[in-house]
Amino acid sequence: MTEQQTKENKANPMRKLKIDKVTLNIGAGKDQAVLDKGLKLIEHITGTKAVQTVTQKRIPDWGIRPGLPIGCKLTLRGKKAIELLNILLGGIEHRMNEKQFDDKGNVSFGIKEYIDIPDVKYSPDIPLMGLSVCISLKRAGFRIKERRITKRKIGKKHMITKEEAISFIKSKFNVKMGEDE
Repeated sequence: MTEQQTKENKANPMRKLKIDKVTLNIGAGKDQAVLDKGLKLIEHITGTKAVQTVTQKRIPDWGIRPGLPIGCKLTLRGKKAIELLNILLGGIEHRMNEKQFDDKGNVSFGIKEYIDIPDVKYSPDIPLMGLSVCISLKRAGFRIKERRITKRKIGKKHMITKEEAISFIKSKFNVKMGEDE
């Protein structure tokens, strides 16, 4: 980008990035005991009740059939999502690498054990288990792809690039980029 384009982007409010949503996910497979503990873990971390995810496919080798609960998730938006994200990034010591970013403005990372998260204490009811965290970024105007009437595609120039997502996460959440050790 040239200097002029950079100045235009800073001045244009439509180009500002925002956190759309933060999604916590725990995959349990067909084991109901792990699923129940995963639901407890997400509620323990956030204070909000999670929902079960059910499978749509039949995979006989794995013992999976349609309608079988195989995981749990929770989606947060707004201020609560940003507050939780600050806490969850402490679980990975505010370190990420470029592989965790995709070309559409999404970021994903995993936390191996929930006791790594600074504000979360160990609970004897919940075994040491991890979870995955997905962050979706958006710009003003992204609503056109989700609205009911006259849905449209987002223009190529308005899409979020990997470099823009990295710089936003670095500046907003003090994340250091580097390879995992």
